[in-house]
Amino acid sequence: MPIEITMPALSPTMEEGNLAKWLVKEGDQVTAGDVIAEIETDKATMEVEAVDEGTVAKIHVPEGTEGVKVNAVIAVLAEDGEDVSSAAAAPAAEAPQPQKEPEKANTSQATTTGQSQTTESPPPSTPTNPDKGSRVFASPLARRIAQQSGIDLSTITGSGPHGRIVKSDVENISPGAAIPDPSKQVEIASSHAHSTSPVAAMPDDQVLAFYEEENYELLPHDNMRKTIASRLTESTQTIPSYFLSMDCELDALLALRKQINASAAVDENDKPVFRVSVNDFVIKAMALALRDVPLANASWISSARVLHKHSDVGVAVAIPDGLITPIIRNAETKPLSIISNEMKDLAGRAKDKKLAPSEYQGGSTAVSNLGMFGVSNFTSIINPPHASIISIGAGEEKPVIRDGAIATATVMTVTFAFDHRVIDGALGAQLAGAFKGYIEKPMGMLV
Repeated sequence: MPIEITMPALSPTMEEGNLAKWLVKEGDQVTAGDVIAEIETDKATMEVEAVDEGTVAKIHVPEGTEGVKVNAVIAVLAEDGEDVSSAAAAPAAEAPQPQKEPEKANTSQATTTGQSQTTESPPPSTPTNPDKGSRVFASPLARRIAQQSGIDLSTITGSGPHGRIVKSDVENISPGAAIPDPSKQVEIASSHAHSTSPVAAMPDDQVLAFYEEENYELLPHDNMRKTIASRLTESTQTIPSYFLSMDCELDALLALRKQINASAAVDENDKPVFRVSVNDFVIKAMALALRDVPLANASWISSARVLHKHSDVGVAVAIPDGLITPIIRNAETKPLSIISNEMKDLAGRAKDKKLAPSEYQGGSTAVSNLGMFGVSNFTSIINPPHASIISIGAGEEKPVIRDGAIATATVMTVTFAFDHRVIDGALGAQLAGAFKGYIEKPMGMLV
């Protein structure tokens, strides 16, 4: 009997995915374990393997299709000896079609009983070609040019979106060719006032019309951008956050880092087998601080606080036009050299969108480091289900007071964001102090 291939659930929370690419075509023979397709989630591209052998009888979901529901049938295999045509005709769940460009709304609608067509009025927000006595829709630049040139906009037919008058329409009219209609001036001024309202309050089509005089490119939201927007909006709207900042001196850490890297073994190509970064120390220090302050190593759910047994530390990694937070698991138990190599591997695969969901989901905290870009200090948004995130600024040489005298030190500003539902102020300060202690006395991270 036909074997249905369904959209897999690549994570416990996955509801749909994009079928990015088919690696087989109808009529191909496949065996169990063959990679047959690539599926895109919000953060990764995963390979789909065949679980049975047979012939690809029918591909129900073409590549490039977005929003394919989990467990929807995407293809059908015919078993050995089975008629391929009959297998292809097997019923399958309806799959979404590849996304198409949105079509313009049809302003006429036929009745279902064969009556004559009736014309609907366009929605109030949709500009129309101006007639005498109707509102004039024009871009701000077109209005300004018309006003300076003494041109009555109501006499011009616009060539922009939905009949909107644009710069070129006004420039093609000779100055003085049209005498301003005084009855229109109040309406034009009112319309101009609306056109300069905050762009964020406009519908999408009006925003594009607002920018029509400028050069721009539309960059459609991919799944990652939608997820980033959704989760961080959720965070700012639902998590009562507060922030703590403190300065940490780095001189002892930098000296220890130099010694560790100098003592690293080399491989067959005479290259060090690891190279510890300041960020690796930060990850380790945060992991140990969470171990020392276990009530802060927690997440929030509606019925309880979830206390984590290990320090699973997320690390924000910038990838092309996006962000992902792979997790260093059990970071409090790992040497700096292991953390360093794991981080390099995770960051490299993150940029290629090759992380498995288990490698970027979970944890209780995260590290965001912009110090390498010269940023002195900043605050980050907590990424649920985490209850904290630490923002790392650049190490800068600053004057400090030691034993009543002025000295210099390399100082790094760190800022903690805490979910107040989970971590109260005093507990947050305790965690921040533990972190500072490990950063300023880094030998404690080696024992």
